[in-house]
Amino acid sequence: MLEFLFWTCVFIVFYTYIGYGIILYGLVKLKELFHKPKTINQVPDEELPDVTLLVAAYNEEEVVRAKMNNSQALDYPADKLKFVWVTDGSTDRTCELLSEYKRVQVLHQPLRSGKTAALNRAMMHVNTPIVVFTDANTLINKEAIREIVKCFSDPTVGCVAGEKRVTGENTTGNAGRGEGLYWKYESTLKKLDSRLYSAMGAAGELFAIRKELFEKMPNNTLLDDFILSMRIVSRGYKIAYQPHAFACENGSANMHEEEKRKIRIAAGGLQSIARLYPLLNPFRHGIVTFQYISHRVLRWSVTPIALFALPILNVAVLCTNTGKFSPLYLLTMIGQLSLFLMAAAGSQQERAGKRSKLLYIPYYFLFMNTNVLKGYVYLYKRRKGENGAWEKSLRA
Repeated sequence: MLEFLFWTCVFIVFYTYIGYGIILYGLVKLKELFHKPKTINQVPDEELPDVTLLVAAYNEEEVVRAKMNNSQALDYPADKLKFVWVTDGSTDRTCELLSEYKRVQVLHQPLRSGKTAALNRAMMHVNTPIVVFTDANTLINKEAIREIVKCFSDPTVGCVAGEKRVTGENTTGNAGRGEGLYWKYESTLKKLDSRLYSAMGAAGELFAIRKELFEKMPNNTLLDDFILSMRIVSRGYKIAYQPHAFACENGSANMHEEEKRKIRIAAGGLQSIARLYPLLNPFRHGIVTFQYISHRVLRWSVTPIALFALPILNVAVLCTNTGKFSPLYLLTMIGQLSLFLMAAAGSQQERAGKRSKLLYIPYYFLFMNTNVLKGYVYLYKRRKGENGAWEKSLRA
């Protein structure tokens, strides 16, 4: 029984981080042997739809001018692009600075109820067919809106996910480099998911939806971007992944700030699993269920538990092997011990301000999974809360 549990945990961890990517790649190549991807052409200016660029901001005075300069430089007809900022609860100069820009509609109220509540309120003021969501502290490429809009020429697409790129990786220590590496891996999976059927969720740094598909979310929703985009998938639409529309932001200022962010995301992932439970039904959602469980559910629930159960099970198997010497289990124990020692060394290097590519990968991998377990506690403490406000993580 112990050996069965051990190998089950091995399979879960391997499948989540390596196996699914291999299978996904194979399925995409098989699909594209018979169905070549359609080429989507740019939409002529006169046929472009009106678009709202919606920014939810809380005390973002330091980035307002950079964000607005970036937004006004976007390659999209000015008469078809509207700027809306919702700044609920902001107490700094965010609203004052935004008042300098005539094209911006500012929605503000003194009460801070969290980002999800702010988005719910802001969407009542949006009347364009396409809404592009982006964060105040991210800069998007000049062609982003055009690249996003052309994906909506496919009527089965209800949401378009842009690509998140973490900049400053060489100057922000393990936090920035670890986050940057993670997002490169995540972007590859999203691209493959989209080519197979649909991307599994969108990142709040840059994504868009058809306005008609917006559904009001509970105010205590932690991952508004994921819940909003996956609700659209549950209604039979696809999320298209558009790597030519990308948002750049700096990595977390340090590992403490990155920890706060990862714990909140992990808690939001667990909350999302509960709220999106219909997507777990393969008889109703078919390939979506396979992608959703493989890419999201396992990573946010079972896999971290399996990962940290492995060394315990490995020791138990070695100790109860009735005197038989098993070099295989000894090797797996040595491998796990090496991983944990490398991660510990990476942690020490991070505290000392040093860098090692060999050590920060296992360090960030275990750091990420540890924070998923902390996410359980975080979510439990907030289980009765109605306010979705959370402490922002500082960026480098």
